[in-house]
Amino acid sequence: MLHDASPPRPPGTGPLPATPGDPGKERAISAKTTGIVGLAVMCSRILGLVREQIFAAMFDRALRDCFLVAFRLPNLLRDLFAEGALSTAFVTVFSQKMKTEGDRAAWQLAHRTISLATVVMSGITLLGILCAPWIVQAMAGSWEPWKVEFTILLTRIMFPFILLVSLAALVMGILNSRKVYGAPAMASSYFNIVSILGGAGLAWLLDPHLGPRAMIGFSIGTLLGGLAQLGVQLPALFREGYRFRFSRDWKDPGVKRIQQLMWPAVIAGSAVQVNVLMNTMFATELAVKNGPVSWLSCAFRLMQLPLGVFGVTVATLTLPVLSRAATNGVTDEFRTVLGSGNRLVLFLTLPSAVGLFVLAQPIISVLYEHGMFTAYDTAESALALRWYAVGLIFYACIKVIQPAFTAIGHRFVPMAVALGSILLNAGLNSTFVYHFRLGHEFLALSTAVIAAVNFLLLYYFMRRITGGLDTGRLLLTLLKLLPGTVALGFVSWAGLHWGLTEWATSGLPRRAVSLGLIIAAAGSAYFVLALALKVDEAGQFFSILQKRRARRGKPKG
Repeated sequence: MLHDASPPRPPGTGPLPATPGDPGKERAISAKTTGIVGLAVMCSRILGLVREQIFAAMFDRALRDCFLVAFRLPNLLRDLFAEGALSTAFVTVFSQKMKTEGDRAAWQLAHRTISLATVVMSGITLLGILCAPWIVQAMAGSWEPWKVEFTILLTRIMFPFILLVSLAALVMGILNSRKVYGAPAMASSYFNIVSILGGAGLAWLLDPHLGPRAMIGFSIGTLLGGLAQLGVQLPALFREGYRFRFSRDWKDPGVKRIQQLMWPAVIAGSAVQVNVLMNTMFATELAVKNGPVSWLSCAFRLMQLPLGVFGVTVATLTLPVLSRAATNGVTDEFRTVLGSGNRLVLFLTLPSAVGLFVLAQPIISVLYEHGMFTAYDTAESALALRWYAVGLIFYACIKVIQPAFTAIGHRFVPMAVALGSILLNAGLNSTFVYHFRLGHEFLALSTAVIAAVNFLLLYYFMRRITGGLDTGRLLLTLLKLLPGTVALGFVSWAGLHWGLTEWATSGLPRRAVSLGLIIAAAGSAYFVLALALKVDEAGQFFSILQKRRARRGKPKG
């Protein structure tokens, strides 16, 4: 279990938000706790990136597209049900029940919810396997017949993934509600490790020439990774005293409450994921048949790295606090936690978005341009990454603010916003693809536009419901961050044009070092200016670094 102590503050910074460790007084999330969980999430995202690199290097564009379309629907269901609506609704009710009725009532709710989820997700898995031909035809019916048939096979192999990760998400929700963050944050790292070792190993065993049979092995490895994501969390759950018992008491008020919260949250959380699915379907309609799906996936994966490390981390830590705070209605405490989360996400994702936009091509080149992934793939993926980067900040803020509606019982607001976003995205994509005949990068642009519209509407409605979200402090933070952001962008641009002049003739190690130095210089410029302008969040991180340096400098004994 992770605990947080308030670090010393440098002069001139505001009060440090602390973590929710005191049952009698919920407080905001501190930079230290965010850093601890963020480190675990970063490990997972880096391993996920390694998995994508191996995947891109092993298989050609056609096979990559088949896998990505086959995995898209199970992955969509995971994001919506498992790690989206189900997790949000369960954490909300479980946290409140634990606070108001104690551990025994909370454990009973867990028995009933896990039992129901097992039955329902098993049914969805079976339905997905049986309906795979119609699913693939709907998503990629314009492909060649062999690609369609092969994608159907891969879909059937990977559909049980949704059952495994649904259970893993419920276990994660239980542990996060009890302030155990490390094990669930690292669980997806084990998914990636097993997917890499099992997938690559089975691929080579089934087909050393890395043809279609090898892709079957990689798909089986993905399924084994989902099993590992669940299994690795169970020891931490058992240490909390939980022992599962199957229960069919699904009419329990707590279970009904989760269901009531879930279905609007499914629609509310669907905006981004349905739009990504929509992008995949429209990408199969482009003139270029082999490549657009994998280019979009590669770009989205890179955008997901800072999104996961920063946006998801802050959201993971904030949701249980908001849920407990909301038991007393919309209070100053609730507004403070939510406002703090928004400012922290802004501070962390703004430099990431600018850096990805300016350095998109060299970043993709260093990370992906190996084996079957060519320079042409790099250039095309970079086009999409630049537009995904524009939407990064809004994506991350949605992760924080959207679950807050569920916590205070206004679950229909994000649902309505999401439905509007999906319709708008469908209109934009249709216009770009069918009317103007534009490329895949405009599908990424439409997703970024939708993310911005989604967040701004959610923020507007939340501000009206709560009576204020410290918008003035948020705008002041943004204003203070602008000089650092401009400096970061200039350093990145200068490095791209003058520091990478020998890029074409350099080997991978030299490219990686050159790019790393540019990123470090740009990040330092941003952080130094944020400190100089007394941005609270920058002060928090700097105080933690000072404390750790002082601790290391103390003589032992």
